[in-house]
Amino acid sequence: MRGTLSVVATPIGNLGDLSERAREVLTTADLVLAEDTRHTGRLLAHLGSDVPQLSLHEHNEQERIGQLLARLEAGEHLALVSDAGTPTLSDPGYRLLAACADAGVTIVPIPGPSALLAALVVAGLPTDRVAFDGFLPRRGASRRARLAELAREPRTVVLYLSPHRAATDLRDLAGALGGQRRAALCRELTKLHEEVRRGTLDELASSAATGVRGEVTLVIAGADGDAAGADEAPDLDTQVAEVATLVTAGAGTKDAVAEVAERHGASKRVLYQAVLDARTAAGDP
Repeated sequence: MRGTLSVVATPIGNLGDLSERAREVLTTADLVLAEDTRHTGRLLAHLGSDVPQLSLHEHNEQERIGQLLARLEAGEHLALVSDAGTPTLSDPGYRLLAACADAGVTIVPIPGPSALLAALVVAGLPTDRVAFDGFLPRRGASRRARLAELAREPRTVVLYLSPHRAATDLRDLAGALGGQRRAALCRELTKLHEEVRRGTLDELASSAATGVRGEVTLVIAGADGDAAGADEAPDLDTQVAEVATLVTAGAGTKDAVAEVAERHGASKRVLYQAVLDARTAAGDP
């Protein structure tokens, strides 16, 4: 008889949020698959659990799948957890789950805490249609393309921000989506210093300029659902075309970028790089 893989949501801060089902699984399973065994070890110690752990993270997940499938085929009960919240949401585990589904292994969700859902319900923005987009790409064309997509996204968007990149992310989002787009920055949810800042992307970027501490989830109004700021900023391609028009008329590139960025409340750095990329793509020096 095949075993079972339980996908267990764990607290994102407050240990009181651990469900009774999660507690039972984490104290009775044959093996806990943990993103960081040191972090999960503290949770298991809190529960008085002596269930052994095996690390499962982005660097070893693929190579462990065969071993884990063999254990499941032998009838074992495995529990998958991430460092906090619900596994596979910008955390490891997807490849294992896909392999288990293909092999016919029973997968059981043990619902519970999720930073994504916690942020959504306190943001004060529409929740009927939602897009979760994880972390922004760090740099380059993939980042600019993602920002351009988000500028046109009609659904409420949820992003995870790394604390040390939050200021840059917010500045670039304000530039690409429009500074008046409504948003909510949710920090340290369920923890002692929980904070929800609501305002425009410009306001949130300004408040984050000196740094942001803790785990950060950002909720942004969709392009069609934000009457205050959905239409004030054209997409990045249109801004690049406006720069080209000014340059053709005799303006210098930097001056043209500064003028267009100021006109639309956009990021000069993002726009300037997009102009350079457009020229490269067109074969211009």
